[in-house]
Amino acid sequence: MAAVLGLTDLFATANRVVGQQHPNSVRTLRISHWKDGGRVHDTMPEATTAPAVLIVPPTLGQPIPREVAMAEAPWLRARHADGATLASICTGAFVLGETGLLDGRTITTHWTFDHAMHERFPKIRLDLDRMVIEDGDLITGGGAMSWVDVGLKIVDRILGPDTMIQTARTLLVDPPHREQRYYSGFAPNLSHGDAAVLKVQHWLESSGAKDVELSRLVAESGLEGRTFLRRFKKATGLTTTDYIQRLRMRTARELLQFGTNNVDQIAWEVGYNDPGAFRKVFLRIVGLSPAEYRRRFHV
Repeated sequence: MAAVLGLTDLFATANRVVGQQHPNSVRTLRISHWKDGGRVHDTMPEATTAPAVLIVPPTLGQPIPREVAMAEAPWLRARHADGATLASICTGAFVLGETGLLDGRTITTHWTFDHAMHERFPKIRLDLDRMVIEDGDLITGGGAMSWVDVGLKIVDRILGPDTMIQTARTLLVDPPHREQRYYSGFAPNLSHGDAAVLKVQHWLESSGAKDVELSRLVAESGLEGRTFLRRFKKATGLTTTDYIQRLRMRTARELLQFGTNNVDQIAWEVGYNDPGAFRKVFLRIVGLSPAEYRRRFHV
């Protein structure tokens, strides 16, 4: 409900901004809520226009059950065929997924639903680093609070960038440029069923992924080298190098957030002899430099 009511207020604020910027403008947003294919709230009940954008809100907790989402899919497909842009917030992407319109497209949702989304919709491409992905007739947002970013994207698209910026200023929120990876942790897949790979994953967790040689990983798995690399990538979705780097960056984030050691010391503590290499990997994975991350999130 926070997303539904928050977006209602955000769009109403954008309409007020338009009125202040252009008193004679007739361009304004019609804001409506829909349930079971009908409007249950409408700021312009006398209007006859079809929706230009339909936004599926998130759930709290697990995604909406598949049978419920499938019941909504035909109506959403029909509105899309009529020219509406479809948007989702967080787990709302699971509803859009049932339409089939996301197949082959790149979207985002909350990073903790990575495996669930892949299992339910294997044809969808996920980019969980990004808070919002705007792709023509589809807009998807990451976390439950990404409704702010999605709403501002829609204001930008329909009412223009000047109105979007002023709306953000009025609400004291940043324009949409955040990335989900600033906030997401690394939650490796441990439910893939490959015992040999799982054994290596547990060993990496217990050792802190320090001083890791490929030969040691292969030995821990009990597999032949090429077989291990192939099965590790299939089970985890990552190469061994990427996996180890993400484990190390997870630890580094905690040390930056809660510790007092400087960046060079943290680089050494998570297994890097070269602080410069550590900074490059951290920036690539997290999207902020270690110093920027500490300034933003240090407790």
